[in-house]
Amino acid sequence: MDRLSRTNPRASVDRTVEWVDTDASGHQHNSAVMRWVESAEAELFLHTLKLPDYFPSVPRVHQEIHFKAKLWFGQRITAAVGISKLGRTSMTYAFEVYGHQHDGLAGGVAAFGTVTVAHVPPGSAKAQPWPVAVVQAVALPQRPETEAHSRAGNPGHVDPKN
Repeated sequence: MDRLSRTNPRASVDRTVEWVDTDASGHQHNSAVMRWVESAEAELFLHTLKLPDYFPSVPRVHQEIHFKAKLWFGQRITAAVGISKLGRTSMTYAFEVYGHQHDGLAGGVAAFGTVTVAHVPPGSAKAQPWPVAVVQAVALPQRPETEAHSRAGNPGHVDPKN
């Protein structure tokens, strides 16, 4: 899961592609991928980071999915998410859905992408800064400075002012 090797924190869930997850062509329906990703997101925020107040206040503002391979009824999958960017009022996480070997198929990354959420607390009509508890729990490690990171603005660094 190379796309997630630079994200922290992260979590994953294992599932089996159920009949309800497939469409008329016999492989996963596109919506199944986001359900699995959201299950991994719940694992990350509820169990890994222990932030139960995260969910009522995080509408999706952008989702991007790249489909690479089909997943079949009965196939085992792993959905993994990792936080890749924390801004002042938004957060982006990367995800991968990996299909395990199945009926002679080798397995591998079936879908990957990103989801960006905004922090909109209940009762608010617009995005607000993340609570300190979220910023501290998500704290992305600062990567060692290199010339390339300096020119790119060091995307691995969390700046609580953004």
